[in-house]
Amino acid sequence: MRAALIVQHGDRNNVVVGEHPKPVAGEGEVVVKVKAVSLNHLDIFVRRGIPGRTLELPHISGGDVAGIVDEVGPGVDHVQPGDRVLIDPHIPGKGALGEDTTGGLAEFVSVPAQNLIPLPEDISFEEAAALPIAYGTAWRMLITQGKLQANETIVILGASGGVGNAAVLIAKLTGAKIIAAAGSDAKTEKLKELGADYVINYNKTDFSKEVWSITGKQGADIVVDYTGKATWPQSIKATRKGGRILTCGATTGFEAVTDLRYVWVREISIIGSNGWGPGDIPTLLDLVRQGKLKPIIDRVLPLEDIREAHRLIEEREIFGKIIIKP
Repeated sequence: MRAALIVQHGDRNNVVVGEHPKPVAGEGEVVVKVKAVSLNHLDIFVRRGIPGRTLELPHISGGDVAGIVDEVGPGVDHVQPGDRVLIDPHIPGKGALGEDTTGGLAEFVSVPAQNLIPLPEDISFEEAAALPIAYGTAWRMLITQGKLQANETIVILGASGGVGNAAVLIAKLTGAKIIAAAGSDAKTEKLKELGADYVINYNKTDFSKEVWSITGKQGADIVVDYTGKATWPQSIKATRKGGRILTCGATTGFEAVTDLRYVWVREISIIGSNGWGPGDIPTLLDLVRQGKLKPIIDRVLPLEDIREAHRLIEEREIFGKIIIKP
């Protein structure tokens, strides 16, 4: 089968499209014919090499996968070839699909049957593939961990990316007041179209001062910061007394400086969030089916354009998700 192969860790030239053995469905497993895969920053990190993590090379990344069941292994009786499915990327006992195990940037992928989520006919493979990692992460971060409520003010940094778009849309569903920040005027205009009440170009201004002004010198109830090192000090300053900072990652580095004076004087809660809960992805699918949530897709590219897809993510030239069709 054709696959996007990471032949060694490093820059994007180390991802090549080539032939790889087609997987076989073992006990309790299924082979899925991949119809759509959405990329995440995680794919960039896997390609570069994650400290302390050793992968057998060549490696296939790609955790967000939608497709059609192609082969069913022994002991599997609740799905059959031809079923439309979305894959939950959390593989019990093994880790993350595409990060710790062979992923879906290929024509076929093998996963435990228990990881399959039925995909209704009225949801496209592309929309479904956009959901698990980015939208699942945003849902858990805002709803489960952050307990975002109607009329609260939330600041979302990096709002033009996959998790950021998801956070804006989910916050809108709750009735929160949204301050969305991105790195260009073109992106902030698109965020207005998504429903952000206020937008900030953080390459033009100190977003913490803007938030302070917008909120009448009170600060935001919630600040979402998964940028990390580059924005963390300002995020603390932008948070009101008794407010919460939510984080699910650190794309610019995890060694962020925390001015503890703000934390204790304002009684700020810093809340981590990792991944999604077992019912979160089906909940998101249901919202899409009801027309309450529409995943934002920047573009759809063929497998042959995998290096270009990596470049677009690394250089922040996207708004929403990039979908690969093997």
